[in-house]
Amino acid sequence: MQIEHIALWTHDLERARHFYETYLGARAGERYHNPRNGFSSYFLNFTTGARLELMQMPGIPANANDVDRQATGLIHFAVSLGSESAVDELTARLQRDGYRVVSAPRRTGDGYYESCVLDPDGNRIELTV
Repeated sequence: MQIEHIALWTHDLERARHFYETYLGARAGERYHNPRNGFSSYFLNFTTGARLELMQMPGIPANANDVDRQATGLIHFAVSLGSESAVDELTARLQRDGYRVVSAPRRTGDGYYESCVLDPDGNRIELTV
């Protein structure tokens, strides 16, 4: 079994697409738009074959979760960058560009080297080796 894709709602589809293309190397497919209900989306493709769907539609409420607290449900997704220096560099770049770093690069108790950042919509992304 393989996860086919993960989907995220956003209120600014182009801003979200730009973030994932600029910082995580995603490549967006064609924008899909359904004029009947205003739904639009992009499928973003990563070099590993992983895919992320970004979706926007009028009437979708803002996420009520507090980004500083853990809650039941999807809490983050992890992106492997290949090296500790890549984790350090991307974390620093995102911070310089005004994105929030939830946790600085560190070695966790279970041996991972990772940091955690927020995308423009407050979704947690774990940057790891």
